[in-house]
Amino acid sequence: MGDKANAHPGAAGRAAAADHPASVRNVVLVGHSGAGKTTLVEALALTAGAVNRAGRVEDGGTVSDYDEIEHRQQRSVQLSLVPVEWDGYKVNLLDTPGYADFVGELRAGLRAADAALFVVSAADGVDGSTRMVWEECAAVGMPRAIVVTHLEAARADFEEMTRVCAAAFGGDDPDAVLPLYLPLHGAPGPDGHAPVTGLVGLLTQRLFDYSSGERVESVPGPDRLPLIEEARNRLIEGIIAESEDESLMDRYLGGEDIDVKTLVQDLERAVAHGVFFPVLAAAPAPENARQGLGTVELLELVTGGFPTPLEREAPAVTAPDGTPRSVRACDPDGPLVAEVVKTASDPYVGRVSLVRVFSGTLRPDETVHVAGHGPAERGGGRSALHRADERVGALSAPFGKAQRTLTHCIAGDLACVAKLHRAETGDTLSAKDDPLLMEPWEMPDPLLPLAIRAHSKADEDKLSQGLARLVAEDPTMRLEQNQDTHQVVLWCLGEAHADVALERLRSRYGVQVDVVPHKVSLRETFAARAAGRGRHVKQSGGHGQYAICEIEVEPLPGGSGIEFVDKVVGGAVPRQFIPSVEKGVRAQAARGVAAGYPLIDVRVTLLDGKAHSVDSSDAAFQTAGALALREAAAGARIHLLEPVAEVSVLVGDDYVGAVMSDLSGRRGRVVGTEQAGGGRTLVRAEVPEIEIGRYAVDLRSLSHGTARFSRRYARHEPMPPQLGEKIRRQVEEGA
Repeated sequence: MGDKANAHPGAAGRAAAADHPASVRNVVLVGHSGAGKTTLVEALALTAGAVNRAGRVEDGGTVSDYDEIEHRQQRSVQLSLVPVEWDGYKVNLLDTPGYADFVGELRAGLRAADAALFVVSAADGVDGSTRMVWEECAAVGMPRAIVVTHLEAARADFEEMTRVCAAAFGGDDPDAVLPLYLPLHGAPGPDGHAPVTGLVGLLTQRLFDYSSGERVESVPGPDRLPLIEEARNRLIEGIIAESEDESLMDRYLGGEDIDVKTLVQDLERAVAHGVFFPVLAAAPAPENARQGLGTVELLELVTGGFPTPLEREAPAVTAPDGTPRSVRACDPDGPLVAEVVKTASDPYVGRVSLVRVFSGTLRPDETVHVAGHGPAERGGGRSALHRADERVGALSAPFGKAQRTLTHCIAGDLACVAKLHRAETGDTLSAKDDPLLMEPWEMPDPLLPLAIRAHSKADEDKLSQGLARLVAEDPTMRLEQNQDTHQVVLWCLGEAHADVALERLRSRYGVQVDVVPHKVSLRETFAARAAGRGRHVKQSGGHGQYAICEIEVEPLPGGSGIEFVDKVVGGAVPRQFIPSVEKGVRAQAARGVAAGYPLIDVRVTLLDGKAHSVDSSDAAFQTAGALALREAAAGARIHLLEPVAEVSVLVGDDYVGAVMSDLSGRRGRVVGTEQAGGGRTLVRAEVPEIEIGRYAVDLRSLSHGTARFSRRYARHEPMPPQLGEKIRRQVEEGA
């Protein structure tokens, strides 16, 4: 690293189809919102010659021309692919949103990539959510490097940020997180801040000056070498500690000067194996400059140190019936196995799928088999498998809003595929005569409900199709048609996620919706035994109606449902009409007897009644049964039952007290805590669902984005009388 001082492919920076997996690098950029990921991608594209000094591509537009919503909100909301070429390698840069609401886009980027660049702002440091993503990458052994940005900020200190990163990411081995370069500072400005104008390579002991707008290499004077000696020795020791050559440490400790080429090779192997995590600095190119500070060094690390797709194990593959299948990883000549990692809609092209090919070669105009599971239904589990054969449209490499046509996409590479109308995010593409299915990646469960209704009749006609497309594009969004509350509910990850969903419904699909208060599924039950008499008698000429029944209602334990018992003696109610009474009782129970919520957990006993030989009928006894239940309820105390959820919160130990206090304030009962490792605690509680509608948002604020929670329906319980009375009044007032 550091030997290609002025490598610049110029027009060759336009990424084309890769010819071999070894020449591909798939890199995802990770970091909190505002850390500078997109700016860094633009700087790398400029250095690679993929954009001009104005940041524009030949086709018009800029590298950051992704989504009009992103421009309006001034933040990334979706995964974006920017392919560039450097020194004969195709580098697929996957820019992910940093905001927690769009973690689904981040997970898709992690799935498509083979290595990760963690972008850390020198002005803001490392936040809790970035630490959590680091742990996810560590769990699967993904190689990582760290890029420090915003060095121009007041009081920015690269050395201090390196120590912060070592503490946050190093775990038990902070010497595995070390800088490869140290910044060179120019003359201090009026504010006393000395800008970073270049870098010094710790291994090569070369200076790389960017002050002219292009990288210029030189040999440092003797006065500079002592300044880097301590950092250089520590880096060498860190590299040797991870070396596969066990004799290297003994030679080094014995005073041998280890060859720089050997150190670089060991460094690259350690990075590729995910056991050493170099820290670099980077900054965007100033106006009229051709290269941003640190971008050449970063591209050299990516192409020299990050693994090829050949070194990654493919996710598990099965036949659609679940039979395990063995597929050789990253073989361009093998059976086709590709995955849709993102789905988007283009106003001119239609549906566009970003696809990672894990085996085989994908070509335009061929027919492929599409298979996958849609978003899980609420309550857990996977939805039914959907399958279809589709013809692949044009393949392209995206660059902002421009699309450059590709002739093929080999194993290990990524491409955009047009017009896969039935493909959803997470679906598998395979040969139509050899259908396969890849194990899906884990997605967070959306836990923020957004109840919506069509704004007008015209919107109502388009709403269903718009929602279906929205959910197909975004697997972190779940659609629920609640049969109890009769609401259409979009379950989202947070408020920003919900805002983007509404904006996409409006701008992409032309559907205007109104947001309404979300309702939970309440129930009713009798608090004590009660009796009722239903009399339905009408004699107004012609065929009349005659039915009388007497019932008794008593409460049952939770989960019992509705029981109907016949205790009529002497034929007071003819046998053929007893099912009619039960039908009427159950129909009225479904409609509710107090506030319009379904009645549950009661036993209704038919005791007596009267019938007429001519005027009694099935309909009359159904009506009488319903009237009897309503009369029993009118003279009884009715409990409103609310759903209670089992809530599990995984939170850092520092926030356990605050989380438990907050749950208690939501009428929750903490039922247990247990250590989860890594300085975290699992808090388990039972909380009324009406109290946790916005818990996804509130918990994020309470824990500074570091806590996660899950919820599961447990049972219905009586609501506090004052709250139940408030809801009854709202029902009576038509609220």
